[in-house]
Amino acid sequence: MPLKFMSLLAAVVVFGSWGLGHADVPSTEHIAACNSEAQDAASKGSADRTASPNTKDQSRAAEARRDTAPSDAAGRAARSSDPQLEGMDAEGAKDPLYQADYRTCMRKAGF
Repeated sequence: MPLKFMSLLAAVVVFGSWGLGHADVPSTEHIAACNSEAQDAASKGSADRTASPNTKDQSRAAEARRDTAPSDAAGRAARSSDPQLEGMDAEGAKDPLYQADYRTCMRKAGF
């Protein structure tokens, strides 16, 4: 009997926590707040930055500067498979420092 109980308990834990590992999709409020935060950080200059761009930020920014893909009506870049980049401002996506600040903000928001 204890073995059946332990198996049932293990199944409940595994299947009950299935959705916990998947982050929610950023809301328009998260997107707006992070674009605003990244824009504020960009206007302050590099001395006040808390985020540093990584190699992927550099390459994505270079690609965004080359890319002529349309943005949506709000000026956000196309959908991203990375929730930390979802909804980023299309012009901001061209700046690796902006991307780093935006990613940091989204990470702090749980994405």
